Amino acid sequence: MARDGTIQYQIQPPTISKRHTVISLKQFRYFVEIIDAGSYSRAAEKLYVAQSALSRQVKELEDTLQTRLLVRDSRHIELTPAGQLFLERSRRILEDIDNTVVQARQVGLGAQGVIRLQHSSSVILTTAFTGALRQLLHDFPGVTLDVSMAPSDKQTLDIEEGRADIGLVRLPTLRKYPHIHVRELWREQLVVAVAHDAPLAARANVELDELRHEAFISIPHQDRGGLSYLVATLCLERGFFPTPARALSRKSSQLSLIEAGLGIAIVPECMRAMAPAGVRFVPLAHGTLQTAVGLACRRDADPLVAACADALLRLVNCKEL
Repeated sequence: MARDGTIQYQIQPPTISKRHTVISLKQFRYFVEIIDAGSYSRAAEKLYVAQSALSRQVKELEDTLQTRLLVRDSRHIELTPAGQLFLERSRRILEDIDNTVVQARQVGLGAQGVIRLQHSSSVILTTAFTGALRQLLHDFPGVTLDVSMAPSDKQTLDIEEGRADIGLVRLPTLRKYPHIHVRELWREQLVVAVAHDAPLAARANVELDELRHEAFISIPHQDRGGLSYLVATLCLERGFFPTPARALSRKSSQLSLIEAGLGIAIVPECMRAMAPAGVRFVPLAHGTLQTAVGLACRRDADPLVAACADALLRLVNCKEL
């Protein structure tokens, strides 16, 4: 009771137990088919089951979930908000199951083929990553990898048009294609690459604002995304555009230009692995600025390509690159 004499109640939201919730594959398929068909009767005809069996399965499903999924009258059915969410997730689950069955069959039959793998020049094939590739080839003994380098946006175009299978792209990519699916593989810190005798080389940390008067070896291409586009975007957020150096490169050769004292670059930390002796890497913004690498492939990729892409995603995440 409050001091003014009124009685106060504290309402707790209902607690839903996550244990013992068992939903069958049949229930997922029946539910999706009912929505796609637009009625219980048409769904029953397509599935070759009695309409009463469909109604019973939906009732059991709603009892299991402890919520209504459908509102039904004599003319049509309507999804509740919970039903809309369940429908979206059900489609995803059924698609994953179907893909898994096909991929497992392909692997079990010892599928063979060449996987054309491209990577950006800023996505370095580190020891950890090549270890993931080695495990991939062990798991898929019939597969051969054809590895090449290409800009991120060109990779997505090559995959869209069938010239490549899997791409390791530096995000963001600007060109969007209807058949391309990109999933994030990992993130890493951005650092400043400078010549060993540059004043910045002795610093323990550099803020982005301090680089507004430096000459940048790499500036973005007008039609491409990737690392240089990300760096320019970050600089613009601080009120300046990178000043171009007199010698420019968006490839790994930029490190040699930096060693010669021709400018600086903001690069992913992985580039330490291939840096010349005369290049120093200075932490940027105390490690708060990051860049992401994505795995690109077609949504309708060949089952063997799709299986390798999914496996590579799992292997890379397991290794925490």
